[in-house]
Amino acid sequence: MTFLELKPLTVEQLTAAVELDQLCFGGLWTKSGYERELDSPNSQLLVLEGRRQEVGGRRQEAGGRRQKAGGSNDENISPPCMNIPFSASPRPRVPASPHPLVPASPPLVGLGCFWSILEEAHITIVAVHPDWRRQGLGQLLLYALLQNATKLKLERATLEVKPSNQAAVSLYHKFGFQEAGRRRNYYQDTGEDALILWRSGLQTPEFSQTLANIYQQLQPRLAHWNLNYRNWQD
Repeated sequence: MTFLELKPLTVEQLTAAVELDQLCFGGLWTKSGYERELDSPNSQLLVLEGRRQEVGGRRQEAGGRRQKAGGSNDENISPPCMNIPFSASPRPRVPASPHPLVPASPPLVGLGCFWSILEEAHITIVAVHPDWRRQGLGQLLLYALLQNATKLKLERATLEVKPSNQAAVSLYHKFGFQEAGRRRNYYQDTGEDALILWRSGLQTPEFSQTLANIYQQLQPRLAHWNLNYRNWQD
């Protein structure tokens, strides 16, 4: 059986992170940029990683064998967040797996990041592999990022997004983000402006309820993966 595991980015995953970045953004950050993010105490990086369940005492990884820092086992990685078992290929464009019962998946399916700046979470990346989009995984990443921000006692969240990216704009509005301004000619690839979105009140009961409602609404989309959620720990 194959799993998607939501967890902090590790040094061993830097190459895969850069590849996903290139695929989704055309190269927003370089490998050295991601290395700086890992070294920064103010940067929170999450990844959705594809892997297979242990078979005969050996663990087979989706997208290749994964090595751990210091030779640690999966169970010793702290903190784990979510294990998502699934048994069906999410979209037909995903390449066929060499294992007849397990769908193929890229080494990293998703990537999310925010910076902690004073009392603010500046969300810099929410990325999902193109073959795995429109299934709630971006929503899952954003949910996890904001949960982490609340546990860090941050009060506000902000981000930039292309006005033409209506799927992303709709996602952020669902979490209560509102437009606060524009950055003119922000995106170098298209010259497009960036919408500046803000979400205040991260420590309020109202926002906690918003996250709880979104999580409940997300369940039908993740039900076929038998989502096993464990609270994020800093």
